[in-house]
Amino acid sequence: MSKEWQYHAARGFGKILCHLPYPVIISLGRKLGPFVGKLMKKQRERGIFQIQRGMECSREEAERIMTDVFRNLGQSLMEILYTPNLNPENIRDYVTLDHPERLDEAMKEGKGVIVLTAHMGNWEWLGALAIYGYPATTIVKNQANDAVTRLLNENRENMGLEVFARGGNEMIIAARALKRKKLLGFLADQDGGFHGVPQPFLGKMSSTPKGPAMFAQKFHSPIVPIFPVHDENHHTHLMIGEIMHFEDTGNKDEDIACMTRKMAVVTENFIKEHPTEWLWFQHRWSTEPEEIIALQQKPEAHTDDSRKAEKE
Repeated sequence: MSKEWQYHAARGFGKILCHLPYPVIISLGRKLGPFVGKLMKKQRERGIFQIQRGMECSREEAERIMTDVFRNLGQSLMEILYTPNLNPENIRDYVTLDHPERLDEAMKEGKGVIVLTAHMGNWEWLGALAIYGYPATTIVKNQANDAVTRLLNENRENMGLEVFARGGNEMIIAARALKRKKLLGFLADQDGGFHGVPQPFLGKMSSTPKGPAMFAQKFHSPIVPIFPVHDENHHTHLMIGEIMHFEDTGNKDEDIACMTRKMAVVTENFIKEHPTEWLWFQHRWSTEPEEIIALQQKPEAHTDDSRKAEKE
């Protein structure tokens, strides 16, 4: 309750922004971003270090990339507050779809679609898929600040997204969404924890979350990479990649690991192609590879969740 004022302040500021022309929103955000970046010294330095390693570039080039990252983040922040202006009549003025036929083809399989995405561009505007008429759902992590969580979830639901909070039984949530032939979005560029799949990612061993691959294996749903980026005019494009299918050789654990690695490579390649769009200062490499391997040698119990999901 003590943070209620923060929600109302942000929503009130957003109402003011919604009366401004979109080009003004872009300009404000891209000027604000680098200023905030200078204040976020710790995150900026972490990002520069990880850019140098991941892009194999000089510090000077990494600093340039990091400045553009903050420009994009500033714009995205303004756009999030501007979200109430988006509707089916004007959505093409703000968000365009690149190769929508790929998503349409995946939908025709009738098994729902797992959307593989990342913290690229304005990832909140992936909700535009719902405005375009796609039955989209997402599993989200609550923010540390309840006011931010409330604002983001209101925006998502107003765009037409069905929102599920992370922390419940995700296998059952996935079953409900995919069996109803919906899109289920995953931000899969974060640290996968002790039960992730170990593999190199942007220059360092990492843990990659295997949830999307597990759901693809369980529900036979196609996977479609969709990454939002800002174009040369700073408008959002949802870049829709080629359809991916789970390959079942009969070795479940190894097949899930293989699929997870393939998705991580797709994500990594896209980041390298659009380095100014990714959130470079996130803690992507928190889990040590030795810890992952040690824990993966222990038996895992997904049986109960799978049985429950079958009944949903």
